[in-house]
Amino acid sequence: MNKSFALPLAAALALTGVAGTAIGDGHADKALQSAISARKAQMQLVGFNTGLLGAMAKGEVPFDSAVATAAASNLAAVAKLDRSILWLEGSVQGTVEGTRAKAEIWSDPAGFDKAAVAMEDAATTMITAAGTDLPALQAQMKNLGTTCSTCHKAYRGPKN
Repeated sequence: MNKSFALPLAAALALTGVAGTAIGDGHADKALQSAISARKAQMQLVGFNTGLLGAMAKGEVPFDSAVATAAASNLAAVAKLDRSILWLEGSVQGTVEGTRAKAEIWSDPAGFDKAAVAMEDAATTMITAAGTDLPALQAQMKNLGTTCSTCHKAYRGPKN
């Protein structure tokens, strides 16, 4: 191969590699940001439905078993979303903007999964409690709150 052809070919291959990496990185960044946005939405739904249940438990609003059951059912459904597409590796607080996810989510996947399953169980149990009566709702709110707190302490970083 002559030198006049080899140099432009090498430059073109190098630029193709750089462009491919940039496109790949851009796609990865979009995937991470989408996952972060989705899990923020998930947490907003958890907060909304837990807030309704908590307001009833505290007596801030009258207990209504139909509303409580609907909120608990929503909470249980949201808690069961597939974590594998929401918690993408690389979406750790400090490495990408907009997340409070601690590295422990990925370094301790069994612990994170256990905490997530505990949330699913607490939310599912809340459906029955919410449809029973106010004392049952109040008792299950304590369990639900402990479940949330335990996970946040281990796997959620501080606000920036």
